[in-house]
Amino acid sequence: MILTDTHTHLYSEAFDEDQDAMMQRALDAGVDRFFVPAIDSAYTEAMYSLQSKYPKHVFLMMGLHPTHVKENYLEELSHVKEQLAMSKFYAIGEIGIDLYWDRTFLKQQQDVFVTQIQLAKRYGLPIVIHCREAFDEVFEILQQEKGPGLRGIFHCFTGDKTQAVKAIHYGMKLGIGGVATFKNGKIDQFLKEIDLEHIVLETDAPYLAPVPYRGKRNESSYIIKVLEKLATIYGLDQKTIAHATTQNSKVVFGI
Repeated sequence: MILTDTHTHLYSEAFDEDQDAMMQRALDAGVDRFFVPAIDSAYTEAMYSLQSKYPKHVFLMMGLHPTHVKENYLEELSHVKEQLAMSKFYAIGEIGIDLYWDRTFLKQQQDVFVTQIQLAKRYGLPIVIHCREAFDEVFEILQQEKGPGLRGIFHCFTGDKTQAVKAIHYGMKLGIGGVATFKNGKIDQFLKEIDLEHIVLETDAPYLAPVPYRGKRNESSYIIKVLEKLATIYGLDQKTIAHATTQNSKVVFGI
């Protein structure tokens, strides 16, 4: 049974003390493929270091996270463009709009989102979307940029069924992680109505640990708890869910 974690920040400072042990726990749990999103230029070296240690398992993305769109966003965008020209990446991510923490840079977040979608189209790459309290704003840009070159993952999907159908309409898979195990997560109430071909698994480690680890540091091995939940929701065995979601990830990332 091969599992794919489509979104995990393995280079995070949260793993500084036990990164190798954490990775071994995940590999032992059957997680064979780890797709690693970027945040900003401060993490690029750590991402490359991780990839060099686990070249058969770790696949990097490049992008500027919406909460890191600040006064220096043009410099950060230049860094993204430079890295894309220099190295191989498997997605542009994570990108999008976040209005939960701060609305100060909404216009800049929108501009950066559009620019990075266009970079994804230029390089033939999928996008991985971060959306927090910004569904309308994200969908407005996806409508503007829709077309055959647009595909990717709606990371940490927490919307309702209507929003799920809309995301799928724009060529997105739904990234399902620990939130699906929360009592107040709500997505478990309609997820069975979404065909499994539109679902991929993720952890967003070290964030959003699933039950029974909620509130603690998340790690990629905990994706097993997400798998168990989806097996219950869909009424299918875990191997079927693991195989289907890994195949879906291959459709998105091309590997």
